[in-house]
Amino acid sequence: MYLKQLTVFLENREGRLDSVTDILAKNDINIVCLSLADTSEYGVLRMIVSNPDKAKAVLKEAGCLARLTDVLAISMEQKAGSLNRLTKILTSDGINIASIGVGVPSVVDREKGIVYHAANIPSWEEVHLKQIMEDAFHRPVYINNDANCFTLGVHVFGEGRGYDDMVGLTIGTGVGAGLIIRGRLYNGHNTGAGEIGALPFKAKDYEHYCASRFFQDYNTTGKALAAFAREGDGKALDIWRTFGDYMGCLMEAIMYAYDPAAIFLGGGITDAFELFEEAMLARLKEFPYPESVARLHIAPSHLQDAALLGAAMLDE
Repeated sequence: MYLKQLTVFLENREGRLDSVTDILAKNDINIVCLSLADTSEYGVLRMIVSNPDKAKAVLKEAGCLARLTDVLAISMEQKAGSLNRLTKILTSDGINIASIGVGVPSVVDREKGIVYHAANIPSWEEVHLKQIMEDAFHRPVYINNDANCFTLGVHVFGEGRGYDDMVGLTIGTGVGAGLIIRGRLYNGHNTGAGEIGALPFKAKDYEHYCASRFFQDYNTTGKALAAFAREGDGKALDIWRTFGDYMGCLMEAIMYAYDPAAIFLGGGITDAFELFEEAMLARLKEFPYPESVARLHIAPSHLQDAALLGAAMLDE
């Protein structure tokens, strides 16, 4: 998969960089990450931006020399040695890998790159992943929570473009969440900001009632139950309505905590969004501030490999 990189050539004089960023800001274009190389006379500014085609157009209109270049994002099989083989293939053909981004289902010390208690990987109680990968690949490595990567991907490349305050919610094995506040990913101290699924709800927590564990209580899976519901099975439809009611409660908690403009859903259970949407929205009708509900946008994200794209943006 390719991302579009915006390159701007500048004279190396005072205020020139500010003029470029001012043009982008006035046109509601967000700079996700950038790098700058310069000499005594010229500079080259490389950026990943929220709307690259528009950015190129407005900069050229203002007299800047700008161009777009496709840069590569690759999805790999989860197999030992895959990344090492990939880097060797690319470097043998003269292709440079500037950095590596990693999303993990865990809390992370971002600066040191230490992963703690990764979900579903019992042996990963404390893994110094950044050091391990940088020693192996001799490239800068950036590590974050996987739900944060999903949220960042949706914000930059998907349905979340244009929403400066939004929540990305992944519902599958568990409930993960990421926050975009004032146009930037908010991590918290341990990349755990926004993990609302762990809050108490009913007898347990939201993650139990709004993810795969909910269906396990009925001795089934979300995928199997969705198939029955789509065939008109009354019991299956009732179970999905109950799930939707619980999802509505989760949305209420998100609104109280963060008051976002939008909530975008990802994860395997999102494929059945049409089966629980009505019940979820019915629960939201009981929210005490109807104007907030009316202004809130809730939708599934259809962006393929959103978490992968978000991980590619971790190089800030």
